[in-house]
Amino acid sequence: MSTLPKTGNEDLRNTEANQQWGGRFAAGPSVIMQEINASIGFDRKMWRQDIAGSRAHAAMLARQGIITQDDAAAIDAGLAQITAEIEAGRFPFVAELEDIHMNIEARLTDRIGEAGKRLHTGRSRNDQVATDFRLWVRDAIDGLDGQIADVMRALVLRAGEFAAAPMPGFTHLQTAQPVTFGHHMLAYVEMLARDRGRLSDARRRLNECPLGSAALAGTSFPLDRHATATALGFDRPTANSLDAVSDRDFALEFLGAAAISAMHLSRLAEEIIIWCSAPYRFIRLSDAYTTGSSIMPQKRNPDAAELVRAKTGRITGSLVGLLTVMKGLPLAYAKDMQEDKEPVFDAADAWALSLAATAGMVRDMTPDTARLREFAGSGFATATDLADWLVRVLKLPFRTAHHVTGRLVAMAEGRGIDLADLSLTDMQSVEPGITAEIFSVLTVEASVASRLSYGGTAPANVAAQVARWMEALA
Repeated sequence: MSTLPKTGNEDLRNTEANQQWGGRFAAGPSVIMQEINASIGFDRKMWRQDIAGSRAHAAMLARQGIITQDDAAAIDAGLAQITAEIEAGRFPFVAELEDIHMNIEARLTDRIGEAGKRLHTGRSRNDQVATDFRLWVRDAIDGLDGQIADVMRALVLRAGEFAAAPMPGFTHLQTAQPVTFGHHMLAYVEMLARDRGRLSDARRRLNECPLGSAALAGTSFPLDRHATATALGFDRPTANSLDAVSDRDFALEFLGAAAISAMHLSRLAEEIIIWCSAPYRFIRLSDAYTTGSSIMPQKRNPDAAELVRAKTGRITGSLVGLLTVMKGLPLAYAKDMQEDKEPVFDAADAWALSLAATAGMVRDMTPDTARLREFAGSGFATATDLADWLVRVLKLPFRTAHHVTGRLVAMAEGRGIDLADLSLTDMQSVEPGITAEIFSVLTVEASVASRLSYGGTAPANVAAQVARWMEALA
């Protein structure tokens, strides 16, 4: 909000705003224009990045002889003081100055005088904001990467605890084949590893420095753009000034990675919600991640999981929103691009909170291994094991074995029993070659132990994958 009094006198309200434009405009913008134009309410998040960019720029200007060393020293000291002010909550953010860039520059000039006015030499707010935004997204990526790794560690630890605990594996939410709880946890580890890979790729592509591209065409000042890029931790300066100030694909790529990762978190959240429900009761969450009902005292609602699931829509909406903002913009910069930051900031916050909640729920949940094992054998889950035995031992073609197994399932279903409860005589009435050995493959434990193909659910496989991930995430 403005620190100026709301007197109704526009001249008073716009005094500071007019300073940034010099003599171009005699009258200030209307109050409505100020409201729609100002971004300080949200882009103040980039204050650290803005100060870092300004310090690097001032140091380079001095090395290139564009400003004096004394001016550069004054600028650096002034920016250090502003850093302390913002950290202490004493910085006077002014809406009439529109954005974080002009707020900091105006405050700097108030503090150090003429030297502060030299800081903007050879740059524009266009390349300044593009640089700040890249720095902010890069910092966000680094933090979120660590959070994703934390969720992965939580999942890997639970996978190790329950590497041999059978549970039902589903397709179409119907019991399909037994798997282990550890194997199920590791499926999400693989998804999150790809999420980290997308973030790493996005970071690599965004790590070019726009600073020095100026408004759109570059500048006539002898800037050393490689020096500022290095000082700010970029790999190189951007190669085209038009592209540098006008593209936001780095933000879109970040949002794309966020949306995919949020979708993965939402799938796990959905399973946690289902597993907590009374018909399933596969796991239990403590009071730390559930809430009660205002009217039903028996309720234990998995609200943390539900909110993780819901935030996926918010994050995906941010991606769609920014794609829509950018889709029709001609080169180079347009004010539409002021709408780029809020969706990114919001998505980053929602993603970070979702990751924190997911890590907490994974560590908190208590699987009911007896119930999981009971359901792992339901719904004729070992039917495929029977068919595989017919192929492996009796050398039947798989389609023939599939047909024989289907007839046996129908027989068991008609009697209301499981496959393993059929007698040998019953089985031989469908396929005479079946022997008593068949019963050794119809247990849940035998089923999961047999899935030794690479990537399969066998406990030995799960233990090996847990060891691999523990080393990778150490």
